[in-house]
Amino acid sequence: MNARGAAADRHVPVLRDRIVELLAPALQEPGAVYVDGTLGMGGHAEAILQHCPQARVVGIDRDTEALELAAERLAPYADRTTFVHAVYDDVDTALRDLGIDEARAMLFDLGVSSLQLDEADRGFAYAQDAPLDMRMDQTTGITAADVLNTYDASDLERVLREYGEERFARKIAGAVVREREAQPFDRSARLVELLKKVVPAASQKSGGHPGKRTFQALRIEVNAELSVWARALPRAIDALAVGGRIAVLSYHSLEDRITKRVLAEGARSSAPAGLPVELPEHAAYLRLLTRGAEEASAQEQADNPRSASVRLRAAERTRPTPAPTKGTHR
Repeated sequence: MNARGAAADRHVPVLRDRIVELLAPALQEPGAVYVDGTLGMGGHAEAILQHCPQARVVGIDRDTEALELAAERLAPYADRTTFVHAVYDDVDTALRDLGIDEARAMLFDLGVSSLQLDEADRGFAYAQDAPLDMRMDQTTGITAADVLNTYDASDLERVLREYGEERFARKIAGAVVREREAQPFDRSARLVELLKKVVPAASQKSGGHPGKRTFQALRIEVNAELSVWARALPRAIDALAVGGRIAVLSYHSLEDRITKRVLAEGARSSAPAGLPVELPEHAAYLRLLTRGAEEASAQEQADNPRSASVRLRAAERTRPTPAPTKGTHR
């Protein structure tokens, strides 16, 4: 067992029962493949395995520690589970390498995982002093410290404004550049102290912890989360069987905006205005399963605070498409 405790004791999956309700109808045939594109500690996958005894799980995660913990948690289902170390925009390649033509159901639970938030040495949580790492895959890529210490002021401002929706992006970027000349940033506590000085007190009272938006922005930049997701969702839809279902859990507006756009495009006709008869290739290839974005109930938010900001969208594949779906970049 992992020295920090079993995954089942550390992780409560968000909207677990609703995810099972949405995806289980597509997983009733023997060998039906469920892809968990963001496996984490395996909570959603465990629920699917319990409720869909004929399903097979392919669990993908970029975090090697998450894969280790999930494998322990899902050991009773070892004959129906396969684990893949990859980023979720490689979902199509991962399935192809496994000899799988199409999936019957998929889930993407976006953003930072419970594992990453809980472990202080990963640097994701502004409430704990830790090395400024923030990589979901600690085997590769730049760290948050690299971003803070090497990006020029304009690039830092862009990251904070676009990914953190931070109103004081310019002030923060300027302060970081000045401070790093004296000493490079390497730990989160020093960054938090700077933010407490730079972000106006009135904003801290009304907007919560001054590190919230900056830490989110750095995490998104380090892991290229938005560009990865913009590539991943169309590729996932391409790999979904007709009648297959996909569900997405987003935790901030930027992720949800991408999800909403791609699913909405697939759910409407692409026929030019005024065309008397819709051609088959113009027909929608998705059917939306949620009305807008669903939120967690008040009870779940009270029981599991990490569900407070979640937005759930889901869709069903209704027809094949001869070419990659819109938005796919091969």
